[in-house]
Amino acid sequence: FFFLMIRRPPRSTQSRSSAASDVYKRQILFCGTILSEDGKTEKKVVIDFEPYKPINQSLYQCDNLFHTEPLRELLDNDQTFGFIIVDGNGALYGTLQGNARDIKFKFTVELPKKHGRGGQSSVRFARLRMEKRHNYLRKVCEIAVQQFIEDNQPNVAGLVLAGSADFKNELATTQMFDPRLAAKIVKVVDVSYGGENGFNQAIELSLEALQNVRFVQEKKLITQFFEEISKESGLYVYGIDDTMSALAQGAVEKLVLYENLEIRRVTCRLKEAGVDENDLTKLRILYLLPHQCLDSKYFKDKQTQQELDIIENVSFTEWISENYTSFGATLFLITNKSP
Repeated sequence: FFFLMIRRPPRSTQSRSSAASDVYKRQILFCGTILSEDGKTEKKVVIDFEPYKPINQSLYQCDNLFHTEPLRELLDNDQTFGFIIVDGNGALYGTLQGNARDIKFKFTVELPKKHGRGGQSSVRFARLRMEKRHNYLRKVCEIAVQQFIEDNQPNVAGLVLAGSADFKNELATTQMFDPRLAAKIVKVVDVSYGGENGFNQAIELSLEALQNVRFVQEKKLITQFFEEISKESGLYVYGIDDTMSALAQGAVEKLVLYENLEIRRVTCRLKEAGVDENDLTKLRILYLLPHQCLDSKYFKDKQTQQELDIIENVSFTEWISENYTSFGATLFLITNKSP
C-alpha cells in the first residue's frame, strides 16, 4: 500500500482506505489540506488511483508537499527484459520493467543423477540420462516461446539466461531455442541459486548489461538519422515546425524525441468579438520554450498581428506521447546519456 500524506489527513482517508482494502499493494493515495486559488481559504483534497504498473515500496509521509519521486521512477524505463533461470531442479521465467519484477511461470523437474554403476547397464543409464536432459531442455525452449513471443515477435527488449549449472550455456547454443529469442540474449550469468533467489541474483548481475541495451538502441537510431543527413536522401526532417508539418502530412515513419524536451504546445484563439469557439480556422498552435510563454510578443497572429487568447498550455512531450499514433508514426524517446 503506497500512502502519501500532506499535513492534516482528512477523515475521508479512512473510508477511502477501507474501500480499497483489496488493492493495498497497488493503490496510491494523496490527501491533505491545501489553499484555494484565492490564497485565503483551505480545502480538503483526496486523490487515489492505481498506477499502470506496480510500485515495489511503501511510504507513509506527512509533509508540506506531495512527494511524487517514486511515481517518476515508473517513467524512467518502460523497457521489459526477460529472464530464464534454469538448472537441474527446474526453470523460472520472469520479467523486469524498471524496478518491477514479475514471475511469469516456473516448474520443477527431477533428472537422474550420475551414478557409479558399471557393466553393461552403464551405457543404458547414461543414454537415459541424456534423453531426460534433452527433453527437459526442449521443454524449457518451448515454454520460453510461450512466455516471450507475442504476435510472432519477442515481447522483451533483451533476454538474460542464468543458472548454477551448465544448462544456461546449453540453452544459449542449442538449435531448439527459438532464433528470435536467441537474438535477444544480452547476457548469460552464473548464479548460486535457482528459482526466485536466482532470479534476484541474476537481476543484480545483469543491471549494467540491461542499461547498455537502451543505449545501444539509441545509438543505432541516431546513427541511422545522421546517415540519412550525410546522404542527403531527403528522408529526414528536424526542428519542431518542419517535423510537425511532416507529421500532419503523414510522412513520418520514425519520430525521435528527446525525453526532457522543454518545448510547450500552446493552443490559442484569435482575440476578437464574435469568434465562434468551434471555428478551427481561428485556432493557432504555438511551440514555445517556457520563458517564451511569459512574453506577450509571442501571442500575436503572424499575419494580422491580432492578439491571441491562450486556451491550453501543455508539455509537447506529453502531448505527442498521447497523440503520435494518430499520425501513423512510431515514437522513440532518447536520453542525453547515450555513448
